[in-house]
Formats: sequence, C-alpha cells, structure tokens
Amino acid sequence: MTFNINEVLAEMAGAVKNEVKDDWQSVKITFGNFLQSRKDRLNLLADFRMQGEISEDFFQQRLADEKDIIESELHAIAVINKVAAQNAANAAIAILQKSVEGAVGLI
Repeated sequence: MTFNINEVLAEMAGAVKNEVKDDWQSVKITFGNFLQSRKDRLNLLADFRMQGEISEDFFQQRLADEKDIIESELHAIAVINKVAAQNAANAAIAILQKSVEGAVGLI
C-alpha cells in the first residue's frame, strides 16, 4: 500500500464530515485550514514511521498528541459539542493511522 498525504488528508476531512454531519458547513473551512497547517508535520510523522525511524509506540504517542490538537481545534468551533469533537478527532486520526500502518505493512 502506498501513502499519499493529500489522499489521507481528504479522507480525514471526510471522516470529520461524517461525524459532525449537519455542522459540516460550519466546520469545513476551519478544519481544512487546520489540516493544511498540519500537513507537513503529519507527513513527516508518517514518513518517519514508514521508514522505521520511529517506533510504533512513539508513533502512537504522537498520534494521540495530534488527536488532542485536532479535538481542541474542533472545540474552538462552538457549533459542535464535545462528543462530536472527540468522535471527529478520533475518526480523523484513525484514517491517518490506518494509512501509515498499511504503508508499513502492518495491516
């Protein structure tokens, strides 16, 4: 499986859209901007993991950090509630994690 950060970001946005449903119009610009600002960091993190430069444990810790950052960003958008923000952040990070694991050959 190959890893393409642009495809992964699009899938992450789709996962968030699916979680926030009716609030997507209020969320999409802010979340899109957030993803673009984090693109290089997420890509670097994925590259390091796929090249074996960081351990799975370290990768999981960084994913947890990224999830917290995404959740905080979504909380900043007052339209959605805490559970929706948590679910959206979890869904987005699950996409990134699955993509990297697929590229590494773990799935």
